Amino acid sequence: MGKPTYRIENIVATAEFGIKINLDRLAERIAGAEYNPDAFPGLIIRRHRSSVLLFSTGKAVITGSKSEEELERNVNELITALEKNGVVVPGKPNVKVQNIVASGSLGYDVDIEKVALLVPDTFYEPEQFPGLIYRLNELHTVMLIFSSGKFVCTGAKNKNNVEESIKKALKVFTDAGALYEPGERFKTEEEALG
Repeated sequence: MGKPTYRIENIVATAEFGIKINLDRLAERIAGAEYNPDAFPGLIIRRHRSSVLLFSTGKAVITGSKSEEELERNVNELITALEKNGVVVPGKPNVKVQNIVASGSLGYDVDIEKVALLVPDTFYEPEQFPGLIYRLNELHTVMLIFSSGKFVCTGAKNKNNVEESIKKALKVFTDAGALYEPGERFKTEEEALG
């Protein structure tokens, strides 16, 4: 029996600091910061694997975190960098996860043609792309699924949301009779062809 696995590839979050920020001054003080207001209205700060887009309104977009704990560290590092460079941050910022992208494997081969025929909220155009798009509307996520069982899940707001999406996909695909142990589907088709 297959076992699903996944890992978080990217968390996109927003943070609101509740203050106005002088980006010109910060751009001069934070090493490696990029600021070109004619091209983009935000200050770009790259650290480790993450990037921060900081706006004068006191709002920021943080990308590149691989876990909720790493996101918290990245926010704390941003606060430290701001305060070290003369910006007083009043209290904790309002941080909200906007999107989690995860990739993994369902642990089974998937007959995506069968899924496309039997499962609502799916889209499959093999002439254009070899993956099936499955919209899990009640979870507000979308999964891109390949016949190998590999997938990408996007739209999740937390780790549990990713896990719920995987469980739902497995149940729906099992009910449709579209899951096979790795290699079994093609062995069965060969036997049928004799």
